Amino acid sequence: MTSSQADGRGLDEQAVLLVAGLADLAVSTVGSALGTARQLLRRSDGPDLACEAHQDLLARGRIVLDRYAAAPPAHLEVLAQHARTRRTAPGGDV
Repeated sequence: MTSSQADGRGLDEQAVLLVAGLADLAVSTVGSALGTARQLLRRSDGPDLACEAHQDLLARGRIVLDRYAAAPPAHLEVLAQHARTRRTAPGGDV
């Protein structure tokens, strides 16, 4: 790739245009999010929505902790299972 593209713009100008485009996208996204937040605050059932959102977040937190923070099996239990397997294996082969 050369320093100038087919449209005749240099890399510096393209970088400036890219940053300007990203900034415009960020501003419009934030503006849209603020508009949505404003609409939610105007609703009469706002406290109910907040309570439901709180309960949903708590439930999600429990699910995540259950999924990723499960305790490993007890070390002594694993050793006992290995010992039982050795005793029951024919000829002590394990």
